[in-house]
Amino acid sequence: MDYSDKVVWITGASSGIGEHLAYAYAELGAKLVLTSRNEKELLRVQQNCRGANDILVFRSDVTDYDALPAQVDRVIDRFDYINILINNAGLGQRSAARNTKFEVDKEIMAVNYLGAVALTKAVLPKMIQQQFGQIVAISSVLGKVGIPRRSAYAASKHALHGFFDSLRAEVHADHIYVTLICPGYVNTNLPINALRGDGAPNNRSDSDREGLEPTIFAQKAIRAIEKKKKETYIGGWKEILAIYFKQLFPTLFFRIARNLNVK
Repeated sequence: MDYSDKVVWITGASSGIGEHLAYAYAELGAKLVLTSRNEKELLRVQQNCRGANDILVFRSDVTDYDALPAQVDRVIDRFDYINILINNAGLGQRSAARNTKFEVDKEIMAVNYLGAVALTKAVLPKMIQQQFGQIVAISSVLGKVGIPRRSAYAASKHALHGFFDSLRAEVHADHIYVTLICPGYVNTNLPINALRGDGAPNNRSDSDREGLEPTIFAQKAIRAIEKKKKETYIGGWKEILAIYFKQLFPTLFFRIARNLNVK
C-alpha cells in the first residue's frame, strides 16, 4: 500500500505501542500526527521516525475533552484530511477491586474509554464529510475476558467494544471502517505506569512475564488495519486461546480465573 498520501493520527505516541506504531508508519512513508501528554518524549519519537513524509507533533490530553475539536481542526488545517485515527492512549491497573479507590476507576475510564470516544466524536464529522477514513481502537485481550487485579482496566476495554461495534454499524454507509485491536501482553512500560489502588504509579515491570516485542506487534497491527479487520487479537497463543475458551467453557474459565496468581 502506498502511504505517501495517508495521514495517520496516533494518540499515546510517546511510548510503548504508540511509539512503535509511529516508527512503523514512518518507515512506510505516511504523514503522521503524534500526540500524548508527554511532549518531551513525543519530540524524541519524532526525531527517531525515519522516512515519514511529514510529522505534526503536539501535546494532547485525551481527557481534556473540550480541547479535542480544536486539535482536530489543527490537523485538518495542516493535512486537509485524516485517513486513520488510532486511539491508543491508555492507563493500566495493578490492584484488586476492593483495594482500588473509586477515583482510580474514574481516571482509567476517563482515559481508556471516554478519551477514545471524545476524540473519535471530534474526528467523525470530518471523516463523514470526506466520505472515507478508518477509526482504530487499541483494546486488549482483557477487553474480552476479565482476570483478578484488572477490574478497572478490563472494564474500560470492554466498554470500547460496545461503543465501536455500534459505531461500525452506523458509519458503514459513510465508507468509514472501524477496527478493534486486542493486544495480549506486549513488552512496554504499561505495567510501570499502571495505577495502584491508591492512584500512585506501579513503578515496577512485570519481569516474570514474557510478552510480544512492540516492533512485532506494530507490524501485525498495521496488517490488520490494512485489511480493515473488524476485530483482531495479537498476542501469545495462551492469551488468544483464553478468549475462545471463555466463550466455549465459561464455567471452567471462571474457575481458572479466580485461582490465577496475578500481580
